[in-house]
Amino acid sequence: MAENSPQAVLEVLDALLGPNGCPWDREQTPESLGDYLLEEAFELVDAVRRGEEKDIAEELGDVFFLLFFLSRLLSSRGQIPGLQGVWEANARKMADRHPHVFADARCTTRDDLHATWERIKKKEKGSTDGTEYVRSSVASIPGSLPPLLRAYRLHAKAAKAGFTWDTDAEQQAATGREWEEFRQVLAEDDPKRKEEEFGDLLFSLVEFGRRQGIKANAALHSANLKFIRRFEAMLDLARHKGLDWSGLGMEEKDALWEEVKRSESRSGVNRYSGGSGG
Repeated sequence: MAENSPQAVLEVLDALLGPNGCPWDREQTPESLGDYLLEEAFELVDAVRRGEEKDIAEELGDVFFLLFFLSRLLSSRGQIPGLQGVWEANARKMADRHPHVFADARCTTRDDLHATWERIKKKEKGSTDGTEYVRSSVASIPGSLPPLLRAYRLHAKAAKAGFTWDTDAEQQAATGREWEEFRQVLAEDDPKRKEEEFGDLLFSLVEFGRRQGIKANAALHSANLKFIRRFEAMLDLARHKGLDWSGLGMEEKDALWEEVKRSESRSGVNRYSGGSGG
């Protein structure tokens, strides 16, 4: 076995999918592998954000394994030209989309880069109708993306198509209107309407963050981690003080929460390692 190259993984796959291989692996299809690939990709991203080097290497290996597995099944169906063909096609595409690196084009700003990228993609799609290109661009955003990430991508695509507010102030005002609409339906006995307005508010907040260079999905992930860290520290503090958590009132719990926050501030805990919280 070629232990020091991707060939080692391919040889393992050959054995697993062979006549004497693993029954479970032999039952898999490109469609059935989709959920496993998504799960492993999320685990890899989580490891990267935690900065755990051992976990990063392991999860990266799992993602590569599933990508090789998927490519082997697709290749056997004749749907792709094999891994080598995929790699070569991607290398050509990436070189073509970066003419400022691989050719003599010049891009001096980020806006220039985005404009060049979109122009090349439009040419690749053979689209001469701007409307149809925008439609296909939006439709290409995977429905399986986490909702916050998908909302961010939708806003980004809409902005590139020129469908966004001219100024941050206008967008902020629109977010304020969404908040007021949500507040108005809270008094109604209509759960679906409340859900709809809350969704509109979240969608607007995602754009609010995007315009400030903030990715909502990553920001909320950090906020989750921060809450978990502080909540666990609060429970530990209560135990250290000999307090019965179940018997504490909300005011006492708030006091513990604030003490944890002050302790973090004094100890220099990276406020961005866990997002933003109250």
